[in-house]
Amino acid sequence: MDSPFGLLTELTYRCPLACAYCSNPLNLGDYSDELTTDEWRRVLAEARDLGILQCHLSGGEPLLRRDLVELVAEAHGLGLYTNLVTSAFGLSRPRAEQLRAAGLDHVQVSIQADEADASDRIAGTPSFRRKITAMGVVKDLGWPLTVNVVLHRRNIDRVAELLELAEEAGADRVELANTQYYGWAWRNRDALLPSRAQLDAAEVVVRAARERLRDRMDVLYVLPDYYSRYPKPCMGGWASRQLTVTPNGDVLPCPAAQSLPLPRANVREATLARIWAEAPVMTAFRGTDWMPQPCRGCDRRELDFGGCRCQAFQLTGDAARTDPVCHLSPDHHLVARAVEAANAGSPARDLPLIPRPHRGSPTGVPGAAG
Repeated sequence: MDSPFGLLTELTYRCPLACAYCSNPLNLGDYSDELTTDEWRRVLAEARDLGILQCHLSGGEPLLRRDLVELVAEAHGLGLYTNLVTSAFGLSRPRAEQLRAAGLDHVQVSIQADEADASDRIAGTPSFRRKITAMGVVKDLGWPLTVNVVLHRRNIDRVAELLELAEEAGADRVELANTQYYGWAWRNRDALLPSRAQLDAAEVVVRAARERLRDRMDVLYVLPDYYSRYPKPCMGGWASRQLTVTPNGDVLPCPAAQSLPLPRANVREATLARIWAEAPVMTAFRGTDWMPQPCRGCDRRELDFGGCRCQAFQLTGDAARTDPVCHLSPDHHLVARAVEAANAGSPARDLPLIPRPHRGSPTGVPGAAG
């Protein structure tokens, strides 16, 4: 077991957007008892002692934490590389200058589409213009900029325009990540899963952009699991490289693991080091001993680690099953059926989306700085 190098701090699940593909949990109310500033400080110190090198500040929308600047300064002082993962809704120049002075190292801005009307419709909030302005501020202040786009049936046909937008914004990196079907995205899967023809067309565009932009911008393109022959490795192996701390202090091996029926481990009850080494939520699927067949006898078992436990549970109700994405899985028909529907010419594009509800406001939280 290696020590983790990455910490995802989900500071709050409050968010001004209402994206229908949001991976945040469905039961948002269960996470309203957010960690205080002092509790987050302790978590950051324990992360440093555990060997963490990178701290990703996310949510929800982390800018809704009024103590964000203070937490960035704390992480910076501990020697952690800090990355703000944001919708950019609320990233004004004064706030950005405060974060720069506090030592923030990198900014990742999400965008929903390349046009204002489409972006605002997908986000459920007029936000496109603010995002474009915020990206300009990020570059003006000298930060590296990553532009993140969650791709799905309703925006993947405009990959070329999305890449052009990122290029014009001066992005150093663009992530074109097809939707992963957890949380709210699971509820909207039938309306979001793209067709094979859409994916093939997007891949041609991405391949050409990678070649053209190879000296100026990194282009990452992540296919949807459902179209893969083998599953992707789960975060490099269950609880082997990174961990997530949710707004209320639960510790997870990945952001989606809150859905699994495993005992909770919380930073209010134990240290990060103890949770990492001993908590059932961290040890349940480490290594390969837990694997069923066909994973146990497969020569890929230490390459993809049986695939995603959260996806296996989402699709089969059993987190220990082989990920149904794998063509060798006895449950692969569950994925094949969804892919077949996405390619059957059904009016999926016209299905109504269930938006993630707006939740919270930029007011403070207990213990947060004013």
